Amino acid sequence: MKRLAECDTMGFRGFSFPDELYFLCMLHNIGATSSDRSLTLEEISRWTALEPEKARSNLRKLIDGNYVQMNTINGVERYSTTVDGIRKVLSMYS
Repeated sequence: MKRLAECDTMGFRGFSFPDELYFLCMLHNIGATSSDRSLTLEEISRWTALEPEKARSNLRKLIDGNYVQMNTINGVERYSTTVDGIRKVLSMYS
């Protein structure tokens, strides 16, 4: 399976979409779909093969769009998709 850094941003059915939406799909696919399954920035960077700053930039855009939420658990920032984020990903498949 290719990781995010190795893939292009050609979307489903040949349409391209912004990096952060592809990144949202990756978060969904790696299972960061609820607070109890949230991941740290380091874990997300490792799974997506992106530099932490690029992952952080995508996360900021997705948080601003209400597609990702950040929770602090035991002093550690963790990220997961929101219900809106899950809907966005699933709508891209239809």
